[in-house]
Amino acid sequence: MTQVKTKNDVGKITIPARHAKAAFVTKRQHIKVINTHGTQVVDCWALNADNMTEFMSMEHCRVSLESVIPRKGDTMVTNRRRPILKIIEDSAGGTHDTLLAACDRYRYELLGCKDYHRNCTDNFWEAMVEAGYKPVELPAPFNLWQNTPVEPDGRIKPNPPVTKKGDFIVLRAEMDLVICLSACPQDITSICGNKPRNAHFEVGVELTYYRHSRWFRALNDDFNA
Repeated sequence: MTQVKTKNDVGKITIPARHAKAAFVTKRQHIKVINTHGTQVVDCWALNADNMTEFMSMEHCRVSLESVIPRKGDTMVTNRRRPILKIIEDSAGGTHDTLLAACDRYRYELLGCKDYHRNCTDNFWEAMVEAGYKPVELPAPFNLWQNTPVEPDGRIKPNPPVTKKGDFIVLRAEMDLVICLSACPQDITSICGNKPRNAHFEVGVELTYYRHSRWFRALNDDFNA
């Protein structure tokens, strides 16, 4: 399977630990997000590139999917109930979260932090401005690889990660959009294994994402070097 390049391809981008990156994605392009070290939660947002009052909405996704856990083949929708991202591949088998809000300074204050703690809310605004965009609000995130299932008694428990090094998800843009990805800075609870790490993503028309491909093994070797 050959990787196709277009003028909108951005290649491999590092999401630094505790920070975020944003990128423009054209309709039908694929976004491959890689859990490089296997323990990192990545908050994911997608906004209509032409009108940022429209964005991927977890509330509307749960209604559309009739599930709190999106899986391979599912289509994420916007606050106007239009398709925005489709899950093409998911090596982690649906270990994601659609319920929890992005962490913010107030969350860390409640957890006992006396000084400023980096957080996904500030990461979102910082990355979007850095990329030249001005969103009007912070949507609820699609929390990739966050292991916080709903327990039988209705509680939500922040469990340690169960993903493996190199796990990935491939998303297809269903409209021109801006993707924003934050390597969650959470180091107090165990959802990131108590040690935030970097992650990576790529954007392209067609991506080689099959786990047993020569390209994937080479990519893992590169990350592990």
